[in-house]
Amino acid sequence: MFSRYRSRIQLALAFFGGTFLFALLGVLAFTLLAPAAPNARAPILLSIFILTFVCILLSGILLLRWMLRPYYQLVNEAERAPVAAQPGKARNEAEFVLQTFQTIVAQLQDQQRELEQLSAQASERAASAEQFSERIVASVPSGLVAFDASGHTTVVNAPAKALIETDGEALGQQPAVIFRNAPDLAQMVQKCLQTGEVYRREEVSATGEDGRTRRLGATIAPIDPSPSRPARGALCLLTDITEVTQLREQVALKKNLENLGEMSAGLAHEFKNALATLHGYAQLLQSQQKSEGEGAAASALLQEVRNLSEMVTAFLNFARPQPLDLNEVSLHELVQECASELRAFFAEHNVSLSIEGEFPNARADELMLRQAVLNLLRNAAEAIDHERGERRIFIKGMLLKRDEAGQDWTSIQIRDTGEGIPPTDLQRIFIPFFTTKSKGHGVGLALAHRVLTDHGGTLTASNAPQGGAIFTIKLPV
Repeated sequence: MFSRYRSRIQLALAFFGGTFLFALLGVLAFTLLAPAAPNARAPILLSIFILTFVCILLSGILLLRWMLRPYYQLVNEAERAPVAAQPGKARNEAEFVLQTFQTIVAQLQDQQRELEQLSAQASERAASAEQFSERIVASVPSGLVAFDASGHTTVVNAPAKALIETDGEALGQQPAVIFRNAPDLAQMVQKCLQTGEVYRREEVSATGEDGRTRRLGATIAPIDPSPSRPARGALCLLTDITEVTQLREQVALKKNLENLGEMSAGLAHEFKNALATLHGYAQLLQSQQKSEGEGAAASALLQEVRNLSEMVTAFLNFARPQPLDLNEVSLHELVQECASELRAFFAEHNVSLSIEGEFPNARADELMLRQAVLNLLRNAAEAIDHERGERRIFIKGMLLKRDEAGQDWTSIQIRDTGEGIPPTDLQRIFIPFFTTKSKGHGVGLALAHRVLTDHGGTLTASNAPQGGAIFTIKLPV
């Protein structure tokens, strides 16, 4: 009840008015009930009426004042509002208040429209910035994978999906799942998230779905690192450096082979002179044979000397490369000629040959390139065990994409259906005199590798997923 009054004065006035009214009613009742003459009651009733009227008037004034108090407060607030008064008009409080608040409402509406425009502009800028960021991420040629603080992927661009070979949902995955083909990379990401360690230009291996191993260059750094709190995530940049690694290994191998050739060419020449002498003595012993046993021994000695002479001659050809005689060569015709030349050899080993694909022309030394292809085809046929059910060699030609320097390349793959090459021997098969065959000198592959590197190309070896070895020739067109 007392909460209706705003101040103690209003409470006191209300109490006084109520007491006065009760007292007035009491006097009126006493006057009317008391025995007295009618002429004596008239002045008393008039006085009571006047007092009652005055009290009602005062109470009405106080009530109006109390009811108009919010209006006066509104007028005071309107006078303090930063609104310019209109000149030349008489002051009217009601019109002034109405005009003031209409002006304020109009200003608020204008400000609301400005805020809506600013909000729309901010939203448009945010959307534009997000689209620009997405375009940047999508146009980055390297693989980009971002992780949040809990280790879930938030960004995976298209190159990264190709490198990690994922065709499903890549977002929201843990490092162990998204990098299941490269466990070393997953461990580095986890350690970066936990300790904030930075990895720069690390090399890791990734095994693809087809069993082929790739070499990836990885840079991993924490996002917004701070000494007082853990990182808010990690950023991983991936690059396929398989070809770079192979090229680096081939360059190192070529340098080693050149050094080996220069060092041993002179020694091989001396061996050849000594073998020529031994060959002459062996022929002399064979011509002077007196018994069947002596003749057989002389023939065996002569054959061994010939084998040694052939090996030394092959090594000299490798150690002392001849300058290239480059001409326009049809790779298709060259492969067909090699197949025709080895037809009897393939028939002896019960091996069939299949040729398919595209073989463009290339500038090459036809004789040396033919010798390299012949060595590769012979090795492929000899690598197939006699107990194998499928005994085939596949030759496939391809025209590769133009590289960044504008150079076109062609590829020739020679695949056999043998047992393949042991992983420990893949980096050693191009070293001279390294061989896993019971017969042979181990110079053929080294000579083929040197011939192709001299042509500005490459020769690489790998194992096919379906079995057997693949030798890939890559030449500039």
